Amino acid sequence: MLDEPDIAKDLLYQNLKELDIVNTYLGGHAVSLKGIKKSINGRTGPITIADIGCGGGDSLKAIALWAKKNGANVRLIGIDLKEDCIEYAKAACEGLPNISFRCDDFRNTFTGENNPAIIHASLFFHHFMEDDIVAFLKSCKQNGAIAVINDLQRNPIAYYSIKFLTSIFSKSPLVKNDAPLSVLRGFKKREWVKMIEQAGITNYSVANRWAFRHLIITYPNGN
Repeated sequence: MLDEPDIAKDLLYQNLKELDIVNTYLGGHAVSLKGIKKSINGRTGPITIADIGCGGGDSLKAIALWAKKNGANVRLIGIDLKEDCIEYAKAACEGLPNISFRCDDFRNTFTGENNPAIIHASLFFHHFMEDDIVAFLKSCKQNGAIAVINDLQRNPIAYYSIKFLTSIFSKSPLVKNDAPLSVLRGFKKREWVKMIEQAGITNYSVANRWAFRHLIITYPNGN
């Protein structure tokens, strides 16, 4: 349902609110931050990080607050195709001056003069087919960008667990419908490895993380 073009704003906003709660309390932000820290790895910056499919901006806010606390010099860009998501994210990230937003397709990430050094994507790529993912990973490699991907692992325990939890706690029909389907559309570790290698990337890591997630980090060859 989230992929539909005309979602009622109140339904979309409830969905974004609950996704932030899920990421906060089930450790989604912690997985992303682990990947961001590893990717920055002592760089002094400024480092430009693009969050593609930024949704309600919860990942951007988590990264910005971590950077402020730890003195990391980062510039954050939120990219999302839905104008309503950008509107919500701007309000959610108000008061954090190092975040800007762009309403655009993620495939246009590398069309500017100052391309991001790190691409972050959380709960995003399970919305796409393997060919789309391979093509984007190739573009990351060609533009010298590190990709930090935090996404769901396809697993029967995860499927039935999230189906049960959302049926009890969620007030969002989008979450109730989409959360179990998102798990079904997630990838296995071997499938991530296959896509990464099809993109011609040899320097990468794919790790299992808490709550049936994968943390994938790809580096440009030679880094």
